[in-house]
Amino acid sequence: MKKTLLTAVLALGALTAAAQAYEQPKFFDNWSIGLDGGVATPLTHHAFFGNMRGVFGAHIQKQVTPSFALGAEGLAGVNTSSWYGPKSSTAIDNSYVGVYGALDLPTFFSGYDPARKFGIEAVLGLGWGHDYRNEAAGPDNNYLATKAGLNFNFALTPSLTLGIKPAIVWNMTDNRTTHSSCAFNANAATFQLLAGLTYNFGPGFQLVRPYNQDEIDALNGQINDLRGALDASLAATAVTEAQNAELAAQLQACMNKKPEVVKEVSNQLNSVRYVFFKIGSSVITKDQQPNVEMIAAYMKNHPKAKVVIRGYASKDGNLDFNIKLAEKRAQSVKNALVKGYKIAADRIDAKGEGIGNMFEEESWNRVSICTLENAK
Repeated sequence: MKKTLLTAVLALGALTAAAQAYEQPKFFDNWSIGLDGGVATPLTHHAFFGNMRGVFGAHIQKQVTPSFALGAEGLAGVNTSSWYGPKSSTAIDNSYVGVYGALDLPTFFSGYDPARKFGIEAVLGLGWGHDYRNEAAGPDNNYLATKAGLNFNFALTPSLTLGIKPAIVWNMTDNRTTHSSCAFNANAATFQLLAGLTYNFGPGFQLVRPYNQDEIDALNGQINDLRGALDASLAATAVTEAQNAELAAQLQACMNKKPEVVKEVSNQLNSVRYVFFKIGSSVITKDQQPNVEMIAAYMKNHPKAKVVIRGYASKDGNLDFNIKLAEKRAQSVKNALVKGYKIAADRIDAKGEGIGNMFEEESWNRVSICTLENAK
């Protein structure tokens, strides 16, 4: 029953982890280093306060997946008492060096959350223990050791973590008295309570959304619909171009006429000025500035006059870009009148008309046509 329950719990965690997808990190991503310090005491007999001593060390860790990490650590016990005989003649009377695996339980069971501030890691380790003895106690003692514990981690900042780490370390090969096997024997085990400060180099794990084939097919269908809509828009544009043919002929005739001096009659005005632009640009060049100045001068001399500005683009380039460019060209003339000549914005009607077909010379269609008119 217990085995079945454990299998079900692990399967649930595996399914939760599988439900998330993340970009595979590089080898040098998500490393961390830290310092540890605390106390240790035998698990039985003179346990806890009777033989408690200080412990310090360091660790390095690589986060392999959002929930699983591998690491290496080293710990040393301060020589303040003797657990199993005469005191050592050194300041450090025992040490432990080992590797471990750590499973982040909240991530394993509920998924990766980079904003999570608290985590619990289950830790299992294997290493080498060493007891430093004085001459009266005989040679130093080496033994295989295993470690199990929990890390309660608190994220102080995105890069700095404080951990509270209770653990038990078992001497697996030597009980210091009979030299017999003592695997997982409480009489040959110590309890540790450490606090660790860890710096995480990051960058963490980037979650991505997995798509299935049905979603991809649906997106392709949307793309095809948009292409159809674009074709329809191009067809509508062709119709508009045909409707503008007559206007283009009239404008061409106007451009071919010699300049005439027109006098204002009865305060009425029907005059057109052109501001031409370079290809792909909405910037008014110096040679076109006199045309803008003529419009501004007239509107200052005739306070009730208004101007209608229509921007156009040639057929060169992308249709969507040219539609936006036509609007920018109209607004560029308006901005020049408002900012450069202090003409009131409510006296100016400016907007883009899209692709122009007024002139046979294609470059002439890169233009803002400005029609001056008096208010009735």
